[in-house]
Amino acid sequence: MPEAARSPVDSSRLLLEINVAIVTHAALPELLSAVSACLRREIRHDLAALGLYEPETNRLRGYALGTSTAASAQTGVPVPLDGTVGGLAFRRRETVLRGRIDPEEFPNDPAPPEFGVRSCCAVPLASHGRTLGMLGVASKSENAFTETDAALLRQIANQVAIAVENARNFEMAETLRIKLAAERDRSQLLLEINNALVSNRSLRDLFLSVSAALRGKFHHDMAALTLYDARTDIATLYAIDTGIAGKTGGEDEGRSAPLAEAPFARRLIEGMRPMRIDRLDRDPSAPAIAVAAGLLSDLSVPMVFRGKCVGVLHLGSKKEAAFTDADTELLTQIASQVAISVENVLAYREIEALKNKLTEEKLYLEDEIRSAIHFDDIIGESAALKHILKQIERVAPTDSTILIRGETGTGKELIARAIHNLSSRRERTLVKVNCAAIPMGLLESELFGHERGAFTGAISQRVGRFELANNGTLFLDEVGDIPLELQPKLLRVLQEQQFERLGSTKTQQVNVRLVAATNAALEKLVADKQYRSDLYYRLNVFPVTLPPLRERPEDIPLLVRFFAQRFATRMKKPLESISSRTTSALTRYHWPGNIRELENVVERAVILSQGPELEIKLAELGVAEAPPQPKPTPPSNSTGTLESVERDHILSILEETKWTIAGPSGAAQKLGMKRTTLQAKMRKLGISRRG
Repeated sequence: MPEAARSPVDSSRLLLEINVAIVTHAALPELLSAVSACLRREIRHDLAALGLYEPETNRLRGYALGTSTAASAQTGVPVPLDGTVGGLAFRRRETVLRGRIDPEEFPNDPAPPEFGVRSCCAVPLASHGRTLGMLGVASKSENAFTETDAALLRQIANQVAIAVENARNFEMAETLRIKLAAERDRSQLLLEINNALVSNRSLRDLFLSVSAALRGKFHHDMAALTLYDARTDIATLYAIDTGIAGKTGGEDEGRSAPLAEAPFARRLIEGMRPMRIDRLDRDPSAPAIAVAAGLLSDLSVPMVFRGKCVGVLHLGSKKEAAFTDADTELLTQIASQVAISVENVLAYREIEALKNKLTEEKLYLEDEIRSAIHFDDIIGESAALKHILKQIERVAPTDSTILIRGETGTGKELIARAIHNLSSRRERTLVKVNCAAIPMGLLESELFGHERGAFTGAISQRVGRFELANNGTLFLDEVGDIPLELQPKLLRVLQEQQFERLGSTKTQQVNVRLVAATNAALEKLVADKQYRSDLYYRLNVFPVTLPPLRERPEDIPLLVRFFAQRFATRMKKPLESISSRTTSALTRYHWPGNIRELENVVERAVILSQGPELEIKLAELGVAEAPPQPKPTPPSNSTGTLESVERDHILSILEETKWTIAGPSGAAQKLGMKRTTLQAKMRKLGISRRG
């Protein structure tokens, strides 16, 4: 409106309308549009603009309030403070009125040259002592604005300044409210995650609880947990959560692969950086399982603990670009928490496994102590036994598989112990399994162990005998009784030193030396298709055949004396002598039960003997006593103490070897004892060479 026609009433009405606009419109864009419409009726102009100061850039952010043809409130480009009308009004905090604009004075004004601005009026926006920006009008005509227009514009600017400050405060409050709400949701989520981590010791339950807590924030369709074992360089897809009750990952869960064969996991684990994919179907390294599930986007974050990656946390969505940078940042923080718990659970699981293994080994060793055959050494001096001992001496230091063959009771376990004690594994455990004494359905669990729930009655994890014998020796007695269906698994562990527990997909690596024993004709079992030929050849690397006792009769007197002395000491019986006729009769017996039968016969005889002489009921064995033989002068009794019998025997051997004690033809070798042991016995029995 022209200045002459404007009245105080018109100005008041304009200010009232602007005040109403301020009250009505809290948001800045709507407020500025309303101000522009009111302003155009009172001050004729071709362009109106408002600039708000931005401290971070030290510039004005320009809002075009409208032109002579249309009202608008559009954000323009940043306006510099130097060389502009608005910048001058802001800095000087005073009105800038130019009837004719000099381009050299304002070279940086943002109004395009083709608009043809000739004159302008700009006033500062100030509120509570702070300058917020500027308000200005421009015209294509020269001298378009008067001092009256400038005064009215200053009044309008005062109201607009208050409105702008309120609007900014409102925006800041709204932004703060949104930020606080987001932070509250974030803190609530982290609290839920923390509760899930501390309340679940099972790794699967922990993962499912974490996935459920994340679903409220990320709205994912599938979550997965990959575990990485740096020792074996193997990545395992441990668990999958679809969010649908009763629906799991099926066969995909538990799949393992070397890291080199899993490119998607490799990128995450080796890079140890989060990865977000907006279109999985366009990524050649995307896991087939994710694409097959219809997932379009993926957010995967490595779980890093103490500088090493223990696995990856995956979230997948059927929506394209479902995850943001903020989601990546939040999930990275959560993955750090989960990594600690995963590491703790895995460490706890390993400790439990070691604890179970130690418990099993302790129980096994206690059982072994109770049931062990207490031979101080292998008793005998026969040529057949010496041949066996030489074989053992040669093969024991190697790690070759040994097959001990022989009739029941010939001492196969004793030979296995000797092999173990002469090997480099003597400091570790010799673990024994009698394959014939364990039911067929339990033998696999006994050998290889099982996981909890692997079969009915498997209420806890069990460590198998192969694991117990790791770095030691495993003695498989009666190996011919191993079921045909179990033989391939035994063959694999012999060839590759690898196996899986029952109910587990994790491969166990062991280092076990195998000593097997049997009294069965394995060749016939192979011919009858009851035994795998490849397993037979794998067991028969170094066969050792023990002779039956009837083929080594010269060892029987030594064994009788040994057993008699041992049982007499144990039973605290004053046994002092053995009849030579009894010894001769026992030597003639064919001993179908071999050494075990002889041991039992002597033990029974010690129990029944009433006096100092060993009494054996030879009639029960079907053997008659030998008639007494005439003795040369000087006469002597047909009986003697155990010490005298032993002394006479040692003297006879010394005479035979011409008192040579050591060496391959010496008395110690013939008596089957060490040189130092023989010398100690000679001192004890008062044996010395005369003359």
